[in-house]
Amino acid sequence: MENKSHALAAGLFVLVVAAMLAGLAVWLTRDNANYEQYELSTRDGVSGLQPQAAVRYKGVAVGKVTRIGFDPQVTGNVLIRIAVNEQAPISPTTFAVLGYQGVTGLAHVLLDDAEQPYPELPPGPSGLPRLPLKPSPFGKLAEQAPAILGQVEEATRRINQLLGDNNQQKLTEALTHIGQAAGSVNTLTQRLDATVAQRLDPALAALPPLASDARQTLQSLQQAGASVSALAVDLGKTNQRLNAEGGAIDQITTGTQSLARAADQFSTATLPRVNRAADDTARAARQMGRAAGGISDNPQLFIYGSGRIPPGPGEPGFGSAP
Repeated sequence: MENKSHALAAGLFVLVVAAMLAGLAVWLTRDNANYEQYELSTRDGVSGLQPQAAVRYKGVAVGKVTRIGFDPQVTGNVLIRIAVNEQAPISPTTFAVLGYQGVTGLAHVLLDDAEQPYPELPPGPSGLPRLPLKPSPFGKLAEQAPAILGQVEEATRRINQLLGDNNQQKLTEALTHIGQAAGSVNTLTQRLDATVAQRLDPALAALPPLASDARQTLQSLQQAGASVSALAVDLGKTNQRLNAEGGAIDQITTGTQSLARAADQFSTATLPRVNRAADDTARAARQMGRAAGGISDNPQLFIYGSGRIPPGPGEPGFGSAP
């Protein structure tokens, strides 16, 4: 009897703890937000999507999937019912797409906005508004998988054809020819290296000194040009000074005119006077010459004057009366 009472107490304790855990779970998972119901209809597969899956608007959790079934209006379409928080900014441009979490294969609903509004979809039999559901990237990949497999098969067939026995033999011959061409190119390169080393290198070595000389010559020409320019500037300034009013040319012209007037005055006034003075001087010189000649012939003139001198003894007429 005592064992049964212990078992009953243990069972009651387990039930009470289980009830408390259930109440705690309900309290922790309670959601007081208001939700709006929307429906999504798609002909693509929704593998990986489960009820209670998250609904995210641009990455933010705004609701959950409440039901997954078939669309009674369109045969073969899957109908997804979602509950979205009324505070989520659902607009005419909002669309839905299925997203997948890594490699787990679990799907969720992603809501986003397009640049242009979508045509408004008519509500389903339940009267709930519907949102457009765009194909997911995996759905597009699944649709294009047959075409991709066909292209892979065609590429494989062409590769097998390219790597056939005949093509392999041709490829081997082409590689052999390429090796021979590479050897010829190597020989030509060696010859070119020898030619460059024997002929072009000395010429290239002589180019730097020649360039240096040409640079020095150009510098000398530039200096000479600068000197000529400076000389031309100086000549221009000198020409301006010479041609300026009251300058050297004007002074030379004035001096020349004064000299011409002085020469004219000399020729008209001074020169005749000089000529007369020269004539008088010549006349006086002649007279002095005659006087000197007379004195030389008759020194007695200093004693007896210029009159006739009576003849002396032995001279004709000496002793006769004058």
